[in-house]
Amino acid sequence: MSPLHCIFVEQDRSMKNIRNFCIIAHIDHGKSTLADRLLQTTGTISERQMQEQALDDMDLERERGITIKSHAIQMAYTSPSGEEFVFNLIDTPGHVDFSYEVSRSIAACEGALLIVDATQGIEAQTISNLYLALEHDLEIIPVLNKMDLDSADPEVVGDQIVDLIGCSLDDIIPASGKSGLGVDDILEAIVERVPAPGGEENAPLQAMIFDSVYNSFRGIIAYYRILNGRLKKGDRVKFFATNQVYDADEIGTLGMELMPKKELSAGNVGYIISGIKDAREIKVGDTITLESSPCEDKVQGFEDVKPMVFAGIYPVDTEDYEELRASMEKLQLNDASLVFEPESSAALGFGFRCGFLGMLHMEIIQERLEREFNMTVITTVPNVSYHAYTKTDEMLIVNNPSDLPEPNHLLHVEEPFIKAQVITKSEYIGQVMNLCIEKRGVLTNQVYLTSDRVELSFEMPLGEIVFDFYDKLKSVSRGYASFDYFPDEYKESKLVKLDIMLNGDPVDALSALIHKDNAFDLGKRICLKLKELIPRQQFMIALQAAIGAKIIARETIKPVRKDVTAKCYGGDITRKRKLLEKQKKGKKRMRQVGNIEVPQSAFLAVLKLD
Repeated sequence: MSPLHCIFVEQDRSMKNIRNFCIIAHIDHGKSTLADRLLQTTGTISERQMQEQALDDMDLERERGITIKSHAIQMAYTSPSGEEFVFNLIDTPGHVDFSYEVSRSIAACEGALLIVDATQGIEAQTISNLYLALEHDLEIIPVLNKMDLDSADPEVVGDQIVDLIGCSLDDIIPASGKSGLGVDDILEAIVERVPAPGGEENAPLQAMIFDSVYNSFRGIIAYYRILNGRLKKGDRVKFFATNQVYDADEIGTLGMELMPKKELSAGNVGYIISGIKDAREIKVGDTITLESSPCEDKVQGFEDVKPMVFAGIYPVDTEDYEELRASMEKLQLNDASLVFEPESSAALGFGFRCGFLGMLHMEIIQERLEREFNMTVITTVPNVSYHAYTKTDEMLIVNNPSDLPEPNHLLHVEEPFIKAQVITKSEYIGQVMNLCIEKRGVLTNQVYLTSDRVELSFEMPLGEIVFDFYDKLKSVSRGYASFDYFPDEYKESKLVKLDIMLNGDPVDALSALIHKDNAFDLGKRICLKLKELIPRQQFMIALQAAIGAKIIARETIKPVRKDVTAKCYGGDITRKRKLLEKQKKGKKRMRQVGNIEVPQSAFLAVLKLD
């Protein structure tokens, strides 16, 4: 541990010397690199421990170069005047799918560093995260990153920031995460501009949980921000949401490792270990108080998570169902935006219906299940939540296409719409508009942010962006377009349920609710794709796409056949015909009892249909 740490663990700073702040930015604007420089400059991390993306501790984050989890860390900083400060930094993800992590981090802070790439300018996610921070009255410190690059354009991007948050050009700090330029200015700005935390040290304890992790040796470790009061080691603490009481076995602050302490007071960010083993007993956003002198009301935390995309996750081996449940609960602790409930499927057995914030979120959850818990899972076709109205005026929420009532009972279906913002270079407007109109989008507004950057606003169905919209948007704009969206309302649409059948048996994991106009085309493409991917059997397989009782597309997988007539040399044709008839009967019998295995690659390929 560095000498700085030792001083800092021994003494508790007064509240006026604490600064709590987070970092918000669009994906790939250099946020993690700049956080690395802050950690190095304050001596929180030694040269020996230093590595790229120091706060990103998941292999997955390093491989993809993105932040998935928000990470809290404490730094000790001595200002040029010799005064000592405690900084609590909460690093946040930049991708739209992890915005829930950002909302929780913002609720625990008083200030935010708004990082904008000097080469790319302001992008959609920057704007939506900034609005989140402004709603919580955070002090915003604008930072212009990547100033050492030749392609940096500080004048234009600086003007964009001034227009967006109404600051002056002098408030913007030029910086570079790579070279370390401007890091000292940022640290000074945090001291001067970010307000010290409020709160009463002598009031009853009131602390808000903003994150938690599962440790297989010590149980659940909850991270919290103390708003009022004090917490001592050994106190009996009570959790508001579950009404459970526990002992604070260990408390402390968050360095690169956990740093135990005897006592923490208002304004601090720390952790608590109380021997909780059951994932359901800790809720992110919950309030911790003392059993002996509880606070009157819980903290008004952040809003509940709203899943956007639903998909089924099933174990490959049905016997692993309970193990999958335990893995999902542990994962939910670490990622509170994951929502799941049990369901069963005729084709795949028992599994879970899961709600995700987007397609990247779904992909990351699947990878984390495989890497961290060794669970091999099958994911079904993702879809969104619909409202179905029956002829008896009953409204049903449909998360799974198989829950849709029969057409003779159905009055109409409503699907969720979103308001989408796309920021792109002006030369790609045509391609972006074409893509959005293909996806049933309606252009509502078009604003030129600068002479060559345009903000396009669309209203479009959420179901259309679930599949490959984001990838296509990046390819038509050569990576220059950024995309953000928020939910709007439910609107009536002509939706039908498309069933995929193998030899007349519907595979419920492949069924989807889609717009009537696209049904024929999609049904044909799914059948062709499955024909390539399902291995040939000893018997013929009929692949069909159907809407209700009407078959709209069909492909046939030919059987693997033995040449039974090879031994007939010449002679009467009836001998050959007899052998062929005999073979035909055998194949028919096989088809009645044969099982068709649908490989995982087939489920995934349906998602990536072009």
